[in-house]
Amino acid sequence: MAKELAKQYDPKDVDDRIYKNWLDGKYFHARCEKDKETYTIVIPPPNITGQLHMGHALDNTLQDILIRFKRMQGFDTLWVPGTDHASIATEAKIVEKMKSEGITKADIGRDGFLERAWAWKKQYGGRIIEQLKKLGSSCDWDRERFTLDKGCSEAVKEVFVRLYEKGLIYRGERIINWCPHCKTSISDAEVEYEEQAGHFWHLRYPFKDGSGYLELATTRPETLLGDTAVAVNPNDERYKDMIGKTLILPLVHREIPVVADDYVEMDFGTGVVKITPAHDPNDFEVGLRHNLEVINVMTDDAKITDDYPKYAGLDRYEARKAIVADLEAEGALVRIEDYTHNVGTCYRCASTVEPRVSKQWFVKMKPLAGPAIDAVKNGETKFVPQRFEKVYFHWLENIKDWCISRQLWWGHRIPAWYCADCGEITVSKTDVHACAHCGSKNVEQDPDTLDTWFSSALWPFSTLGWPEQTEDLKHYYPTNTLVTGYDIIPFWVMRMMFSGIEQTGEVPFDTVLIHGLVRDSQGRKMSKSLGNGVDPLEVIAEYGADALRFSLATGNSPGNDMRYIPERVEASRNFANKIWNAARFILMNLENDEIIPLDTSVLALEDKWILSKYNTLVSEVTENLEKYELGLAVQKLYDFIWDVFCDWYIEICKSRLNGDDKAAADTARSVLVYVFTNTLALLHPFMPFITEEIWQSMPHIGEALMVTDWPKFRDDLKFEKQEADFEKVMTVIRAIRNRRAEMNVPPSRKAKVCITSADNDIFLDCSAYICRLAFASEVETGDSFEAEGAVRVITDAATVYMPMKELVDFEAEIERLNKELKKANEDKDFFEKKLNNPNFVAKAPAALVEQQKASLAKVLEKIKMIEDSIAEIKNS
Repeated sequence: MAKELAKQYDPKDVDDRIYKNWLDGKYFHARCEKDKETYTIVIPPPNITGQLHMGHALDNTLQDILIRFKRMQGFDTLWVPGTDHASIATEAKIVEKMKSEGITKADIGRDGFLERAWAWKKQYGGRIIEQLKKLGSSCDWDRERFTLDKGCSEAVKEVFVRLYEKGLIYRGERIINWCPHCKTSISDAEVEYEEQAGHFWHLRYPFKDGSGYLELATTRPETLLGDTAVAVNPNDERYKDMIGKTLILPLVHREIPVVADDYVEMDFGTGVVKITPAHDPNDFEVGLRHNLEVINVMTDDAKITDDYPKYAGLDRYEARKAIVADLEAEGALVRIEDYTHNVGTCYRCASTVEPRVSKQWFVKMKPLAGPAIDAVKNGETKFVPQRFEKVYFHWLENIKDWCISRQLWWGHRIPAWYCADCGEITVSKTDVHACAHCGSKNVEQDPDTLDTWFSSALWPFSTLGWPEQTEDLKHYYPTNTLVTGYDIIPFWVMRMMFSGIEQTGEVPFDTVLIHGLVRDSQGRKMSKSLGNGVDPLEVIAEYGADALRFSLATGNSPGNDMRYIPERVEASRNFANKIWNAARFILMNLENDEIIPLDTSVLALEDKWILSKYNTLVSEVTENLEKYELGLAVQKLYDFIWDVFCDWYIEICKSRLNGDDKAAADTARSVLVYVFTNTLALLHPFMPFITEEIWQSMPHIGEALMVTDWPKFRDDLKFEKQEADFEKVMTVIRAIRNRRAEMNVPPSRKAKVCITSADNDIFLDCSAYICRLAFASEVETGDSFEAEGAVRVITDAATVYMPMKELVDFEAEIERLNKELKKANEDKDFFEKKLNNPNFVAKAPAALVEQQKASLAKVLEKIKMIEDSIAEIKNS
């Protein structure tokens, strides 16, 4: 034989060796085959800070299933791997490490810091790639990319300059989301909202002329220091006479005006709102409309500035307490009201985000959002499931300009230089040494870096060589399927869409396959705080990659969260063992490693049945995969292999394999090998390691299963009538076995089986199988049989009679039943005694009394069944 299989399947002996063979064979490598249709996936690049978690395992398992399927279908497939530099996360890790050494960024400067960052990337950046290989990912590792590599960096500069020159990137003072912990701006998509318990502080702002005061409420009294107006609605009759008057700001005693603005809701609270343009996005817009001063009262780590000596240096929450106490002392605090509201937090560190006016770089989004919306509406790109289009549309239709500058050192430095002499900005793809406006050499590059998602947005085309018109770009772009979680539709998917359309004129992918989160067995999100995370590498070490992959695919449906259930992985491992044992059985029954051609003219009924079932499987699994119904496909494969092939066909084949008719045995062998090896091919995308190992041991043509042809539906294997006929025989066998089990008849006790049916010939032809699988001593068919003294079993196609005396040892059975009857009568007496006791009925809880009554009813029913069984035996 080509290769002998070990007695037991051990992934530790298989996975690494098989993966090395694939790499050595260059089977993952895309060759730009011009005569083939392409199928391209770009990996959602994991962060270089990351370690493989269950979300990665699911995401990459789904991608690998699709790429292996398409590769076997004959597509020129490319799966582009790579990693993301992850500005905020990586810089935080390095700063933390430096802190333990007593070093700060200021101590070593930008160049020294970046030196450390690249060293960190070299040490840890490849870790997750090696972990993805353990999972079986068949990426083209020769094309591995990194968002900060030379090519991707050139693409970033190219896009920045193009957008700047079109007026779609600008620098301006706007209200942005500021993380005081990460000390950088973050985009709207990076803000996560959570409900928090807070308060409304009701305050009085007195009029300068002493004519009274206006009452308003705020959830953030510490921002009062930066108030530059109070606003009312121009249509609010209560306040019409107060518009234009001057108030005195409590504590600060600054004069501020009352302005009229439609932004104010008349029916919310008092209909009066304080306006702090520097610390609230809506207030900022009001400030622009009314030309209000913008006063920033906080430092970049959310402490009060030196402009307010009494509170200077206090954290925003400490300042809040002090300010509230002073407001009360001044008589400006009316009351405090409990209030629950949504608070924005940083998606990286969970710190409460501080709205802050700051000079930053922005992308003008409205002109870019329109074409991205149209591309999905007109079907150029579709979401699977379609319902996630709503999330996509919601973000793009309500989008604000994207703040792309970050106050970090690790990342793509903004390619803009400021002239100290003329004050102009020079934006360039190459380093600038002289001002483009005045020629001065007194220029300095912007210290900020770009949002990580700016480079990630270019991933589908930058990884293929853009802006150069490379062979890869021309051949593999646009890509086909993007596989990703629903949680990063606003972060990544929509940004890739508008970037791809703007820069290449084409959508970056035709399908977005959305998957859900992997939750724990209780349905909770996996997190460090709950301690419920599961390390995929530990699961792989214990059960093998195939078991993990199969369990992640089982029950998976697009867009829905799934639960990680350890028992499901064990079941998948058991399934792998079942396949392994089936392979060993087949190999033991082969005379050599030559392929026996499948001759459809000499097939037995059971051969036609299994081939017809297999043929349907090919059609259905292919259709399921084309529709991204991976969970359905994997369930059909499981059912076919375990129930149909192993539990039925292999058992049925044994009599021919062990018989004297060599031609019949050869036919059985040819069908076994044909169905099994082709089913391995169908299973391969889900369980690549075990299927490859077994396939290599079987008679086969070709170098590797992963590059063999995907099975196709064959018209000459459509045996619908024969399949239906054999199903009738199977139904009878199941019915007999179930009846025998109900009667506790051991397999060793054989009984004659008499069958009457419109298809008597079929049952007679299959009598050998009925004898072996239904434990029959013989099979007789006829138009009618004596029913008295026989056990009768009815199916849709037949009525079966089995003589009672052949199934049961009457004397032994009566003795057993009498023992059961005695015990049942004792139970009856026990329950009746309890229920006849007035004290028990009066004092016991009603539920317990009802429980006892129900138990008595069951015992009485059991007594009747036993007595009927005894009577039936005596009358036989």
